[in-house]
Amino acid sequence: MRRLVLAAVLAGVALSSVSAAGDPIKERQALLKEMGRATRPVGAMLKGDASFDLATVQAALDTYIKNAKQLPNLFPPGSDKGGDTEALPVIWKRHDEFTAIYAKLERDATAARAAITDEASFKANFPGVVKNCSTCHDTFRQKK
Repeated sequence: MRRLVLAAVLAGVALSSVSAAGDPIKERQALLKEMGRATRPVGAMLKGDASFDLATVQAALDTYIKNAKQLPNLFPPGSDKGGDTEALPVIWKRHDEFTAIYAKLERDATAARAAITDEASFKANFPGVVKNCSTCHDTFRQKK
């Protein structure tokens, strides 16, 4: 009986993992939302609406680095349909250009992670990192 219950539980876990892992639209949206959440407090610092906090900046950069590695793989052919997505079809027509933005984001965030040590270096380096976000949004994301 225990084996049967254990097998049923494991099967349920496996199925839920497959369904979550099998939806690239939901996966990429989760990573992009995570990046947005990481950016908000840092954006407030850039505007002068919040005090500079190095740990928060580093955490945001770490999120960008991690997610920039994963996101290009979450735009497979056909994932422009079948879900609620703001991804434009141009992503799949200019896929190399699209994925290059994530590679640049990763490089820029990694460089900024090493360079930012105080508020002055933050203000000098961080805007270049988030410019990658604007580049992608302006070309590859549906305007709201």
